[in-house]
Amino acid sequence: MKIQNKIINTLKQQLQETKDLIIHSFEYYNQPIHLVYIQNLCDAEKIKTDIIQPLMLCEKESKFLLHLLSLTHCQVIQNQEDLTNLLLLGNVLIFFSNEIYSYKVISVLNNQPEDATVEMVVQGPQKAFTQNLNTNLALIRKRYPSEKLKVEYQSIGTLSKTKIAILYDVNYADPIVINEVKNRLSKIDIDVIQSAGQLENALNKRKIHLFPTMMITERPDRTVLNLAEGKVIILINGTPFTLILPAVFFDFISSMDDLFHSFWIKMLMIVVRYLALLVTLILPALYIAITSYNPEILRSQLTLTIAGSRSGVPYPSFYEVLFMMLAVEMLVEASIRLPKAIGPTATTVGGLILGQAAQQAQLVSSIMIIVTAFVAIANFTIPVNAMSFAIRCIRYPLILFACFFGMVGLVGGVIVLLCILVDMRSFGTPFLSISWGSSDKIETITNVPKGGHH
Repeated sequence: MKIQNKIINTLKQQLQETKDLIIHSFEYYNQPIHLVYIQNLCDAEKIKTDIIQPLMLCEKESKFLLHLLSLTHCQVIQNQEDLTNLLLLGNVLIFFSNEIYSYKVISVLNNQPEDATVEMVVQGPQKAFTQNLNTNLALIRKRYPSEKLKVEYQSIGTLSKTKIAILYDVNYADPIVINEVKNRLSKIDIDVIQSAGQLENALNKRKIHLFPTMMITERPDRTVLNLAEGKVIILINGTPFTLILPAVFFDFISSMDDLFHSFWIKMLMIVVRYLALLVTLILPALYIAITSYNPEILRSQLTLTIAGSRSGVPYPSFYEVLFMMLAVEMLVEASIRLPKAIGPTATTVGGLILGQAAQQAQLVSSIMIIVTAFVAIANFTIPVNAMSFAIRCIRYPLILFACFFGMVGLVGGVIVLLCILVDMRSFGTPFLSISWGSSDKIETITNVPKGGHH
């Protein structure tokens, strides 16, 4: 009895006498029983139905002990140093019969799958992951009923102790990649991990990097497809996004819609995406290079049209492009931060007024308004946001190259960019490799026609 009270007092001191630490003490056949748990983490109804009600109905002490041990997540605690961590992980501690039992009763929040809002598809599954790790695992298990799927658990974050799950198919995953992932995870020294993007930055060897080498997705169907390709999946408790690795450049340009359309429709969408990628990347720099350095590249009629459009603009094309690109960046950022009810309307009206007023005030040419619209629309065709953000950033160094050296600078900047991409690796995989997994694996497990993903 005294030992139990001493342990409970120690727990209260370790948890700073927090007011949501609940301690229930009562007697059962002359045996003192103490229930200790953190109120805001635990499901009170589950404590009532699984512990208190059976306790009232059991006629003997031995029957209640058998009931406790029959519960799925109940265990006898041998090491008393783990008691505080168990409480913080949503367990109730049961002090009974000179033993300490732990029973997991954490309240489950946000465990219902919602519709995908980031990676939209016209056809195919519409549900996304949830913020509950066990629910996400169940979603993957239902779509990937393979006995070769292996799940390993870890905790990361010295303070948050965020639970993660590492998933891979032992038949297809590369052991070198798996070992590298585990090695990098073991070296993470961060207080709090709350998102997939934060974990991606921690896993990346290059602390300053631009292009993503790991894919973040909210879609279970994309996750399962990548499992079948032999990739490693990391699920994180508390976020509806998963981390897929390794990832190559072509993964970020592919959409799940590619699997659900016929060959020619799929090829048309892929060609449109790559054309849009070129447009959003080089068109602003190309405009500067042509108007300021190399107008002879275009036909004379088009050259005269551009010159006439810029006749009233008082400063070089570089400032014109920079002004409009920054305006677009601000509109995109504002559309993300504003409430959903007014965000689309405010940014659309703001963009129209800004563009029309700037052109009428002769701050920018009418051709520049067209270029800006093309660039903004083309950027939104990239299916994965991480690559879309990277392309938006790399646009500005190319603009600087074109400003100082014209067409030669633009070509040189593109060559430097290609050299950087060729040199990049994602867990040993060349970033510009055509595909990661074997199409035979994809066809066997997901019944997708060969060549459907890339």
